[in-house]
Amino acid sequence: MPLTPLFAAVDIGGTKIAGALVDGDGRLRHRLQLPTPAREPGPTVLAVVHKVLDQLAGTADWAAVTAVGIGSAGPVDLAGGTVSPVNIPGWRAFPLVAEVAAHPAVAARTLPVRLAGDGVAMAAAEHWQGAARGAANALCLVVSTGVGAGLVLDGAVRPGPSGNAGHLGHISVDLDGEPCPCGSRGCLEGLASGTAIARRALADGWRGLPGTDDRTARAVAASAVAGDPIALASFDRAAQALAAGIAATAALVDLDRVVVGGGVATAGEVLFTPLARHLDRYAALSYIRGLDVRRAELGTDAGLIGAAALCR
Repeated sequence: MPLTPLFAAVDIGGTKIAGALVDGDGRLRHRLQLPTPAREPGPTVLAVVHKVLDQLAGTADWAAVTAVGIGSAGPVDLAGGTVSPVNIPGWRAFPLVAEVAAHPAVAARTLPVRLAGDGVAMAAAEHWQGAARGAANALCLVVSTGVGAGLVLDGAVRPGPSGNAGHLGHISVDLDGEPCPCGSRGCLEGLASGTAIARRALADGWRGLPGTDDRTARAVAASAVAGDPIALASFDRAAQALAAGIAATAALVDLDRVVVGGGVATAGEVLFTPLARHLDRYAALSYIRGLDVRRAELGTDAGLIGAAALCR
């Protein structure tokens, strides 16, 4: 009996590197996750990617794998097969596709390797199996350690020639804002990412949750739910920045749906209530008023499902 084809998927971000085998219906098998040594040299980060592949290749299902899909923090360069994640300094023009293709288990079967930015992978996933199903024109955002995004236009995911179309995290929403590691300033990511939310709250005097040393955006969200005014203000500022970026994108490409996912989106109404309020102000043109904003449905698996969708 022939094996059901599977795709090997790898999702690379500033916090975690995840892997799984994914079937043709988007179901995951053998999912695993390891921390990203984001501040270590490039070869150290690659070693974790290879460790993920080692574990997937050690499963009985590896024989059914027909391709490898990678969703990576960006920017990416599809033509060169390289990545330069802002939050992984050791990778600059790093030849990720070639390095994955050279992994013994991949090279032994000459499996094709497909690359996309994490935002594009998330858009592919949500359009295939999630909250963007059926949308002809959608913006899908990942709001987490950074802010990534991908575009669905005319019913298909559009990565653009370089693979970075829709890279919303690095458009300027504050003209005189702080310098960004990308080289610009006032970037959306510097205002709306989980890192930025926590940094702003701490700078404004937030003292964290009682009895814990947690100073992440998740802790800020918990404080906001409890009514802490500093935590609420930090999420409000992030929501305002997101609204400005979403409205600008909608004005440019005429969207009919926006999907928001990533770790910060798990804050729920702490984020989505001020986001709706600010969008009402920024999305003022008649053709973008009342944007259909939805929460992502695929959670932390979106990057893996999207990496597999690239191989379909």
